[in-house]
Amino acid sequence: MNYRNPNQTDSLSILGFGCLRFPKKGKAIDMEETEREILYAIEHGINYFDTAYIYSGSEEALGTIFQKHNCREKVMIATKLPHYLIKKSGDIDRFFDEQLKRLKTNYIDYYLMHMLPDVNVWNRLIELGILDWLESKKQAGIIKRIGFSYHGNTTAFQELLDAYPWDFCQIQYNYMDEHSQAGVAGLKKAASKNIPVIIMEPLRGGRLVNNLPKKALDLFAKADPKRSPAEWALRWLWNQAEVSVVLSGMNSMEMLKENIRIASSSSVGELGEKEMHLYDQVKKALNDKIKVPCTGCGYCLPCPKGVDIPGVFRCYNVSYAESYKKAFKEYIMCTTMRDKKSNASLCVQCGKCETHCPQTIEIRKQLKNVTRRFEHPVYKVVSAVIKKRFQGKPKK
Repeated sequence: MNYRNPNQTDSLSILGFGCLRFPKKGKAIDMEETEREILYAIEHGINYFDTAYIYSGSEEALGTIFQKHNCREKVMIATKLPHYLIKKSGDIDRFFDEQLKRLKTNYIDYYLMHMLPDVNVWNRLIELGILDWLESKKQAGIIKRIGFSYHGNTTAFQELLDAYPWDFCQIQYNYMDEHSQAGVAGLKKAASKNIPVIIMEPLRGGRLVNNLPKKALDLFAKADPKRSPAEWALRWLWNQAEVSVVLSGMNSMEMLKENIRIASSSSVGELGEKEMHLYDQVKKALNDKIKVPCTGCGYCLPCPKGVDIPGVFRCYNVSYAESYKKAFKEYIMCTTMRDKKSNASLCVQCGKCETHCPQTIEIRKQLKNVTRRFEHPVYKVVSAVIKKRFQGKPKK
């Protein structure tokens, strides 16, 4: 494993374990498989584990595994304060104490304000006493580093960087988001202030690996050296000295081993002009096909009317990037062949989803586009047949 030492104190593995999407057994976390993967990660040098209060079951799973194998001191735990759930000052301690209990620890290495959108929200937290609270926890050694995670535009990110003496920050960044979100400008400003940067969504929720348009796949296939799309995406990040840790939501042993291999052989400045030209070509191929920049993070959910927003956007993008027939079939299966439908036309334009979308997507507008794309007369006939087939079916 390669390590970087951005704060001159902690030696961080350049590959971090993103703990949002642990393997599942049914609807619950598959603890046996998760334990196997986490232990393998630690044995092979990964020491940064990123979770959050709202990642269902994640903090408890980590705490259980770390305690069982007595490996707490071998790792850095990063978790996040759900400031959007805080109504009064006492809520801060309530959530934090619950997180310590879940994680079975008495301190947090890296503590983030989760999805901090702008200075106005930060000022609201200041009014609730967050500054004194953070200082007291830091002085007591209960929180080692204080940071924030961010989705939004470059300007608001840079304003947040100046609003507090942050120990680190976390941004969405990949070769498709070089000039969106915090972007390369935000990355470099953070570095200029000696603020370590943790990277999330390095593969854009898997979009830079799965369902790439044929033109992009052909470009990667012809490139020298031979690398997978995931490897190209990760190496683009580790090529930059300002990147401290890249988080990957590794939910299979195969993915874990592959990412460790890549992290162990990546270095700053290894990519030349030829490789940079390849990324430019791939970006052009992707931009020609992708209609909605949804990463599938799920923060827009639950929809009050049950719309599977990430799911319908995925089908919508596939219909342009790959095959309309394939996308239409998936749309039927994923929205209509359910006990409770989750298709795009269920949207009542309430806008709740848009207040939570890290990508600031015009979700209501795009859901109308999805409806026009898929819910035509043929869809209505198929939907009626499905409804008739399952109408009156006894419930178990």
